[in-house]
Amino acid sequence: MPDRKTLERAQQDKAEGKSPSTQAGEFVREEIHHVREGKHGARSPQQAIAIGLSEARRAGIDVKPPAPGKTSESTRRKAERDYERGHGEGTPRRTSARRSAAASRALKRESHQSASRRSLASQAQSAASRRTSTQRSAAARQASQTKGSARRSSSARKAARTRSRRRS
Repeated sequence: MPDRKTLERAQQDKAEGKSPSTQAGEFVREEIHHVREGKHGARSPQQAIAIGLSEARRAGIDVKPPAPGKTSESTRRKAERDYERGHGEGTPRRTSARRSAAASRALKRESHQSASRRSLASQAQSAASRRTSTQRSAAARQASQTKGSARRSSSARKAARTRSRRRS
């Protein structure tokens, strides 16, 4: 179950007109924190992200399941189930205590390094490299539109600082 603050941040993102993937990012962020603080581990950064997305779908965030062919059929079905669960479809079932405990035990055995700055940075790099420069540019443009003037100007100052540091 996600924290109350995570749900509130996701609702605030929605109110600000941000995309469902940005809203889901709050759940992914929470999951990364769980791995870092030792609540459980993850085999890879991708697994931590997948857990966060699953929680987001179950919480009612409009993150669509992947299209057929994008991922394995079992993953796609699981995402569809999570989406339906969060959007009031399907019969509500009580979670199996044994299954829940088994999943927790399995995650506790996994590494906490998967949420390190280094592994998350390499995940971000590889994810970005799969997109074209046009797609990356469009994403940045859209992000700047939903940021608001104060955050946009502070980001611009930060970018300028970073550029000046690179030159010296």
